[in-house]
Amino acid sequence: PAQPFPTEPLRGRARQATLKGCCPMVPGRARKGPGGHTTLAPTPKDNGVEHNGCPTLPYASLAEYVQDFLNHLTEQPGTFENEISQFTELLNSWVVTEETLKELVELLYQQATALPNFSYMAARVCNYLSHHLTMSPQSGNFRQLLLQRCQTEYDKREKAAKADDSARKQFHAFILFLGELYLNLDIKGARGQTTRAEILQGALRDLLTALFSNPVDSNLICAVKLLKLTGSVLEDAWKEKGKNYMEQIIERMENVVLDANCSRDVKQMLLKLVELRSSNWGRVHTASTHSDATPENDPNYFMNEPTFYTSDGVPFTAADPDYQEKYQELLDREDFFPEFDENGTDLSGGGDPYLDDDEMDPEIEEAYEKFCLESERKQKQ
Repeated sequence: PAQPFPTEPLRGRARQATLKGCCPMVPGRARKGPGGHTTLAPTPKDNGVEHNGCPTLPYASLAEYVQDFLNHLTEQPGTFENEISQFTELLNSWVVTEETLKELVELLYQQATALPNFSYMAARVCNYLSHHLTMSPQSGNFRQLLLQRCQTEYDKREKAAKADDSARKQFHAFILFLGELYLNLDIKGARGQTTRAEILQGALRDLLTALFSNPVDSNLICAVKLLKLTGSVLEDAWKEKGKNYMEQIIERMENVVLDANCSRDVKQMLLKLVELRSSNWGRVHTASTHSDATPENDPNYFMNEPTFYTSDGVPFTAADPDYQEKYQELLDREDFFPEFDENGTDLSGGGDPYLDDDEMDPEIEEAYEKFCLESERKQKQ
């Protein structure tokens, strides 16, 4: 069978970086700018030129520069729009060989999977670089090398889903990063249209299968997180192709609830996700079809999107121009499941009064689960 991450054909290779063949980048002296963040520009004394005209960079290595910028984005995600172009401009001066391009891909991948809640911002950075990095060696451009790096982790999915807690945690971080890449990585078609990386749809489906095939609590929690993040978009894409893959995933989830030896808290997460999906992922049904409705011709267009609230209680939806930043702040503040750790342990200290042992005995709990599943099946008919 075809691999989910085939190498994309190279049509009209982008030119090599302007400074290819120039002497190695010369480190300059970093200096602090507003807010205490290290500036990315050369120092005034160096004036940006040194050693036979080669640009002076204020960092000793590519790794140091990238790490500093990504740490800055972690602390101040709202600066992305203002600083990403300067970041990319210096990268185009530095990344002039296949080796440094691969190093850059690895640095971004490691940061995206190492820091909690950074996968969204990392996916945005990767999307911008995929359109603006000029280096494109024979082995592939930035996007192709990034997908090849993801392929490496994808190929380990069966083993990783059965590994120890530490290895599974890394595997789960990769899955959520891949979900963010699917949502944020724009691919330009031959006619200039922008689409998502369809190649990732099959990969995400296979990763969900691996998680459900090994239904320990941490795997199931990761599956719920991924479906909350990408479920509505994946189902829409599959429906357009006439595929019922989401139905198969939900059926697999229902079987886990009935048969798997997972904790009661995780079963409740799965049931809540089944309920969310049965309500069209929380979106409101409107008279306009998906293909006809646009923000210009349908005043209720953004009613299809759920409403969220900032820390100040101000509502916002996808209609807001700063939606992405507000939504990321919400994720950073609340996390997907703030009352449960990676292994599904309840951290709230109290628990749901309707699910405490002295309030719901096993027979009532089993009847409740069957009721939820039966309700879901009736809605499908």
